[in-house]
Amino acid sequence: MHKVAITKKVYAHFWRVSRPSFLENDLEGNANLYALLASGFPADRSQIAIETPDQNYSWNDIEQMSARLANLLLALDLPSGARVAVQVEKSPTALMLYLATVRAGLVYLPLNTAYKAAEVEYFLTDAEPSVVVCDSRNLEWITQLADKTGTAHVYTLDDDGSGSLAVAAASQGDQFESVPRQTDDLAAILYTSGTTGRSKGAMLTHGNLSSNAQVLHRYWGWRADDVLLHMLPIFHVHGLFVASHGALLAGARMIWLPKLNIDQAIHYLPLSTIMMGVPTYYVRLLADQRFNREVCRNIRLFISGSAPLLKETFNAFVERSGHTILERYGMSETIMLTSNPYDPAVGQRIGGTVGQALPGVSVRVVDDAAAPLAPGQVGNVQVRGPNVFKGYWRMPEKTREEFTQDGWFRTGDVGQWGGDGVPDNYLTIVGRSKDLIISGGYNVYPKEIELVIDEMPGVDESAVIGVPHPEFGEAVVAVVVPRAGHTIDIKSLEAALKSRLANFKIPKRIHVVDQLVRNTMGKVQKNVLREQYKDL
Repeated sequence: MHKVAITKKVYAHFWRVSRPSFLENDLEGNANLYALLASGFPADRSQIAIETPDQNYSWNDIEQMSARLANLLLALDLPSGARVAVQVEKSPTALMLYLATVRAGLVYLPLNTAYKAAEVEYFLTDAEPSVVVCDSRNLEWITQLADKTGTAHVYTLDDDGSGSLAVAAASQGDQFESVPRQTDDLAAILYTSGTTGRSKGAMLTHGNLSSNAQVLHRYWGWRADDVLLHMLPIFHVHGLFVASHGALLAGARMIWLPKLNIDQAIHYLPLSTIMMGVPTYYVRLLADQRFNREVCRNIRLFISGSAPLLKETFNAFVERSGHTILERYGMSETIMLTSNPYDPAVGQRIGGTVGQALPGVSVRVVDDAAAPLAPGQVGNVQVRGPNVFKGYWRMPEKTREEFTQDGWFRTGDVGQWGGDGVPDNYLTIVGRSKDLIISGGYNVYPKEIELVIDEMPGVDESAVIGVPHPEFGEAVVAVVVPRAGHTIDIKSLEAALKSRLANFKIPKRIHVVDQLVRNTMGKVQKNVLREQYKDL
């Protein structure tokens, strides 16, 4: 328990003096996340809140458009705790649909836009949403799945804000009082792929999301005059919660781009004060000769997450831009856990580390017997705090497995405190105890891909691994063993995988071998495979 004690001691004073006022007055007893976020909106709600290349949206627009959508959802007479599944392209209206779901006291279920029919069918079957919102291009197959899984309401929403959802909401009132919620009530379910091939729905409460938003608001020094360059997708924690909540709670403007586009990034960076991205974004900025100190002259903070940031990228960015990227660490189940400091008085930003435990969050590194390890020793990372999720949707046994008897969540990551030249209260993630691959900021679980490959004609077995990649952090590689007397056509296998899996899960290389390397117990030695193919 030595390390936890140190972490709490370091932050005791900071946490006391920086507690947001929301914690003190509880907004008159309503713990609805939207009530917290709206408390940060500026008094003049005619100001621009979201700027896109084509249109601007004011704070009034956010209030009124989300109110219309919330009124529509309540008019459907949905059961308490009903889920709203959303698989749409990024747009300001999509963000307002999320806010409307929260305002209405319902549960938001974002789905990666790359998911194919087989994947979406699982989510609809498991979560049993009452409403599904999709891109109009996918309406036909989504409607078929909705009929099959019992989803009662299907709407469309396209990236320009059009669709049947907008038509239905237009007749609704533009005033809405947020439905009262307790801190322990569900606000969102985020599905994370499982090492067994079955995805798990992480249940996040209003209290989880609110506590983390407030901590990051203080810790990263959010200001009302900030301008966030938002290029992240909004179907996962980074773009939907960390970035959007930060700007909304601060009453700060967002420059809203559908995705990373280097030309647009170079254009908007001089107009921004904060940028968040996955490491791939920073690699691509460095690859463009137009990116220099002048371009980011008004930026006060670059933040990286969702995948490990290579030390060479960290150093090259300092040299080129004069800015030190702030790297942080979080999960779908916990939102943010640690961060390199924004305030130099708290500490410096150290490349290769994910910084210190955030205020109110406890982090420990333990051995397999749960004994705390000294700085410099590598072990299992476990966490607890108000940001840690409620459990896995309809998986009580899995939930119990992932928490220790004394209430710590087992992250599945391997790390260490301190190390050579690193303060003892800085965490470094050195690996993953599970087979998780993080490619371009997306989580890829090998077992899910292996199950699909093994079903293919002529395949005996397979092993999927992650290997180093200069841009994506890790690349997915499949090693496939054919059945006796069969030949594997790699191009046909790739085409079959693309029809069933999201693009980020598709192996960038497929190798056909006679057999997989195993240990004496018969277990495939993926560490050997990773070493063998590390230079791809």
